[in-house]
Amino acid sequence: MSSAVNTEKAPAAIGPYSQAIVTGNLVFTSGQIPLNPETGEIVGENISEQAEQVCKNISAVLEAAGSSVEKTIKTVCYLKNMEDFTAFNEVYAAYFAGKPARSCVSVKALPKNALIEIEAIAERN
Repeated sequence: MSSAVNTEKAPAAIGPYSQAIVTGNLVFTSGQIPLNPETGEIVGENISEQAEQVCKNISAVLEAAGSSVEKTIKTVCYLKNMEDFTAFNEVYAAYFAGKPARSCVSVKALPKNALIEIEAIAERN
């Protein structure tokens, strides 16, 4: 049986979806953008600041689901500008030190004009 995850430590969904779904011992997060969980506003003006907030949001969702970034097995990262790749990787590496599998693609636009979005799949237990 699947169950939805909801935590106030990460931004509320801005559409008809859950922050994450737990099924079996896996957690599937929805994409997180750099929103402040309290205000719903974008945090940061550059990729490093925004990536930091996104990683904090992903961490909060995973923890609410009984997991963590250390248990992440796959991420999908969306960058508005691939020229931000190196700066993004510096922040990402600090959070995802276990080097999960990853896809990273450039996209034309993201919600609220964010520079980055990350989704994750992680194990529980």
